[in-house]
Amino acid sequence: MRPRFPARLAALACAAAWAAACQRGPPAPARLDPRNDACAQCRMMVSDPPFAAQLVAPNEEPRFFDDLGCLRDYLREHPRLPPGAVAYVADHRTSAWVRAGAATYSRVPGLRTPMGSGLVAHADAASRDADPAVAGAAPVPAAELLGAAPAAGGR
Repeated sequence: MRPRFPARLAALACAAAWAAACQRGPPAPARLDPRNDACAQCRMMVSDPPFAAQLVAPNEEPRFFDDLGCLRDYLREHPRLPPGAVAYVADHRTSAWVRAGAATYSRVPGLRTPMGSGLVAHADAASRDADPAVAGAAPVPAAELLGAAPAAGGR
């Protein structure tokens, strides 16, 4: 007579794995390595984290961008993103990753960004207001940068 324990244990493990997969939220932002990660759009090194952005999707390598203009251009050229993809942008003041759809954007004339877009992101208006580099910046609607990309949403 075979013990029934291993079959029950296997069934329990499968059920736990299924439950964990169902409860998993959107993918978290990936860790940027400024010495080794290249922009998915222009292929320059993503060496200045306050201007960076990324797209992450389940079971795919993250796509990093060195400038918000590169993220914008990539989303325009690739309207069909992988299922579950999420866009994150770096808060210019703190370099913390923020869901792209929830961020506040500005165009700062004269600010040197990696590819010259002059675009920066902040987690919210309070972070933008606390950032001396963006004094006199013009607000930019998220839709101008992100278009209708489902990954960019704040959800």
